[in-house]
Amino acid sequence: MEKGAGRGMNAERFGLGVVIGKFLPPHRGHRHLIETALSRCERVVVIVCGKPVDPIPPELRTSWLREMIPAAEVMLIDDRYDENDSRIWARNTIGWLGRAPDAVFTSEDYGDRYAAHMGCAHVLVDQARITIPCSGTAVRTDPLAMWDFIDPPVRGWFAKRVAIVGAESTGTTTLAMDLAEALGTPWVAEYGREYSEAKQARGEGIWSTGEFHHIAREQNRREDIAARECNRVLVCDTDSFATVLWHRRYVGRDDDALKLIAKERRADLYLLTGDEIPFVQDGLRDGEHIRHEMHAWFESALRDQSVPWHLLRGDRGRRLGESLEIIRSLWPGVA
Repeated sequence: MEKGAGRGMNAERFGLGVVIGKFLPPHRGHRHLIETALSRCERVVVIVCGKPVDPIPPELRTSWLREMIPAAEVMLIDDRYDENDSRIWARNTIGWLGRAPDAVFTSEDYGDRYAAHMGCAHVLVDQARITIPCSGTAVRTDPLAMWDFIDPPVRGWFAKRVAIVGAESTGTTTLAMDLAEALGTPWVAEYGREYSEAKQARGEGIWSTGEFHHIAREQNRREDIAARECNRVLVCDTDSFATVLWHRRYVGRDDDALKLIAKERRADLYLLTGDEIPFVQDGLRDGEHIRHEMHAWFESALRDQSVPWHLLRGDRGRRLGESLEIIRSLWPGVA
């Protein structure tokens, strides 16, 4: 059985190579393993072992790997077998592939037994985790500390999302910009405002429930895109949770379907901006008369959900300082 990584010109080459694992989650060590296999094989199949009870859905891990390493073929199987029974895994692998592979690439001791049962070579890659000092357990335990070892799609899953919400003209956008700058991370603007500006330019005044569905979905979509590129924390100037209350403001009632859209994305922390500062008219705002009532709506809604939240009052500097203190107390790995 071969033991070295063997990526040099003289390393033995193979036809069909296999990499198998849970990839819970995929990280740079997995990338190194798969890319080593790709460098030495004509074809590489990555087998993702998943169960419905996994903390990260197996279908999602499969899609991440396909995006991260498009040159490999990635297949998902139901991990319902004894993980210590290499004979069963070998037999099933041959069934999944339609033939025995020419080589198995692993970073684990089980690779020798697994390959022997299939009559193929075993290439052991970076077992001591020297080249890439990372593991799935380490990422799950402290993803912020392992940030440099995970790719954008995985970062999007683990990013801590801070949503700044509040009634009209309470400083949400100012705080979002200040906080993002202080953390060296992007922020997601309020899509509802962008939509409102276009609506006003068209001379449309009446709002429909369908418009809020669109706003909430688009806010979620933009948030997910930005989370992939953030620096551990993503700052959001409002989110779809807040859209539920803006629907109440303009349509006059709550909407269950909109609430379901909002539940598709939940923040890790809500910061509620206080309504004690003066109202500033910017040409678009029309809610000075209802601002304090809306603030009470936000307080009530935040009390009724499970995500941590904090009310921020005071001037710009005080709000930023309190926000940073809260974030760093929750996630010490944040710079």
